[in-house]
Formats: sequence, C-alpha cells, structure tokens
Amino acid sequence: MRRTRVLAASVAAVAATGIALAVPHGAQADTAKQSAVTTVGVHNTYTKDAYAYLAQALDAGTSMIELDVWVDITSGQFKVSHDNPLGNDNNCVVATDPSQLYTGLRDRNLENCLDDVRVWYDAHPGHAPLTIKIEMKAGFEDNDGLGPDELDALIKAHLGSKVFKPADLKGSYPSLDAAAQADNWPTRDALAGKVMFEIIPGTVEQNNPFDDYWTDEEEATYLKNLNAAGHLANAQVFPSVLKATAGDPRTRYDSSLRPYFVFFDGDAATYVSSVDTSFYRTHHYQLIMTDAQNVPPAISATTPTVAQATARVQQLAADNASIVSSDWRTLTTVLPMVLPRG
Repeated sequence: MRRTRVLAASVAAVAATGIALAVPHGAQADTAKQSAVTTVGVHNTYTKDAYAYLAQALDAGTSMIELDVWVDITSGQFKVSHDNPLGNDNNCVVATDPSQLYTGLRDRNLENCLDDVRVWYDAHPGHAPLTIKIEMKAGFEDNDGLGPDELDALIKAHLGSKVFKPADLKGSYPSLDAAAQADNWPTRDALAGKVMFEIIPGTVEQNNPFDDYWTDEEEATYLKNLNAAGHLANAQVFPSVLKATAGDPRTRYDSSLRPYFVFFDGDAATYVSSVDTSFYRTHHYQLIMTDAQNVPPAISATTPTVAQATARVQQLAADNASIVSSDWRTLTTVLPMVLPRG
C-alpha cells in the first residue's frame, strides 16, 4: 500500500514540473541490472536529526543508508556515532519484530542497526535492494580483534543470506574487476530483498598522521588474502575507492589490490566538472556521488523542491552516477526514484 501511494504522489508532483518521471523502486518489475540504474541515498542516515528511527529512512524509500562506525577496543564492539569514539549516538533500536522498530531506547551498537534493517526487510519481502555505506571513522583495529574479519562475522550473524557479497559478483570470473567488466551484476529483481555493503576510510583516519594503512587498502588486502585462500565467500563488504579523481583512481594502490575495487565514492561536483565518468559506466562499476546538492547551481542540502531534486538526480544519472547522495531526508517522492544510468 505504501508503494502505491508513493508512486501516485511521485506522478502528481513530478508531472506538475514538466520533468520526466522515473518509476520508484518496488512499483513494478525491475529487470534492469544493478549496474544500469541510478538511485538515491541519504547521507548520515543514522543520526537522530535525520530520522527519529533508522527504519523511517527505509520507509522513505532511500536506496542507500550510511553508518559511521568506530571500533571500541575496550568493549570489543563496533559503535555507531558521528563524533563519539567510545559510545553510540544513533537512531537504532533493539528490534526483533516490526512493532519494535519505532520505539524503545536508541543509541545502540552496529549489530542493532543491522537488526533493524533485517527486521524491516523481513516485513517488506521483495523490496528493492539497499546499499549500506560504512564510514570507518578512525579505521579498523585488527590487532585488537576489531578488523575486517570481525566486521564480516557481525554482518553475517545479523543479516545472513540477505547480503549480496563480493563472491556473488565474482562468480566464476577471475576477479571482481573482471566480473564487473563482464557486467555480472544481477538484475534488481534478482537483488530484491538484498543489501550490499561498501566501506570507505573515515575522516579521523584520513587526518591521523600515524595511520598510513587506511580502511580501503586494508579491506582490499583482506579480500585478496581470502581469495588466495579460497575463502572469498566469507567476505561481506566491498572496499570503495574514495575521492573523485580523473582517470582510473586505483593506480594509487598496489597492482595486486586493484582488481578488488569495483565501488567508487566521491564528490559529485568534482565528478561532474573534471572527471570522465563514462569510465565507470562502461566498466559497470558502482559510482556513488556525494553532496549532490553542491553541483552548480547549488540547491538546498535538506529541503530543495521536488523539481530541483528530481532535476539534479536526472543530471547525475546522465553523468553516470549509480547512487546520488544528499540529505534529502523528507523527499519521499525523490528518494525511491530509479533512473536509467548514462
């Protein structure tokens, strides 16, 4: 019922602007591949000023949620917060059934955020796929038992078969890169009810002069070692190349790591102004464009008009974005949009 109302509202709102309409996900059969579409995501979805409860972001129709994660070596836990490295500050709750998604104490650990997603998806079978973006604020602490393998174990324990994993993309191809270039991505119908994770280095990690082993390199190295051991199926997360850069930005990594990057993440205005983004579309890579509101002419980061936000999504879809990210939390006729990419 909710999806029908969203579609009707989207038709009415967008038709009035004269802008071409993209059908929201979940409204009809979606036989396009994941690599061939542009969707819309919400930045820092876990904060209470974004949504009172994380499940409300999923209700709003977003195709991407973002979680800022800290490792707490004292408790041995993954925390979710913007700027508190030792505690939680988020809109996640302890939910075991849908009735608990919008009530109870918040400020929970990462596993509870994952449970919220699982419970919501269980209540919405066949819903369109979701990307979960993890920013590791200060990076991993693998020597203290909070590394990529522990994160994988946590994700597997709380989301199980709902995760579309790197090995699922790789299939019988020799690498993730080879699989992406062969467009081995499933259709969105095949991904219904699934989530996939991308992970980026955090702001604290990037500004730490004593840290020269960032999350992107660490995650890719972890995948490389799993693959060499024949255990890539254990991996739950795709490493992402951060920051918009002309050419192939993977040249900053050792050549042995480059085949493990098929996600790219950076500033939308930079991609539009100085990057040939056809590279990402023709190779079928996932391209996340952040701060979509800042592409000239800038529009509101939180409350643009439906016409402004829709036009911006269309613009970035034409510029080969896979996911257009901003803080358009309340635009429930824009967040569910699915557009052809390129």
